[in-house]
Amino acid sequence: MADVDSERWLVVDGRRWRRTDPSLPDDVVAALTSHLGRGRSAVGAAKRRGDDDAVAAARERVDLAKHGLGERGPYWWDEPEPDRLARARDALRRLDALDGD
Repeated sequence: MADVDSERWLVVDGRRWRRTDPSLPDDVVAALTSHLGRGRSAVGAAKRRGDDDAVAAARERVDLAKHGLGERGPYWWDEPEPDRLARARDALRRLDALDGD
């Protein structure tokens, strides 16, 4: 069971974090990770400005990226692979639309 757990969870400083879905194609993971990083950066910038609306919008971007990566929402290991890929691609489409891509 420990091997399965290590594929599903990452432990940092005693806290358990869900890993990215390993079945996702590298290009999808890279794009979602880029959106995640930009969202996290935007959260910090908005907090420094004291812009609560921008913080909320940036947090929504982070949440959407993490759902796409399988790090939030339903456990990826409980879902069929095609559903997981569809969720990731949908999240990516929605994130790209936020950028006007």
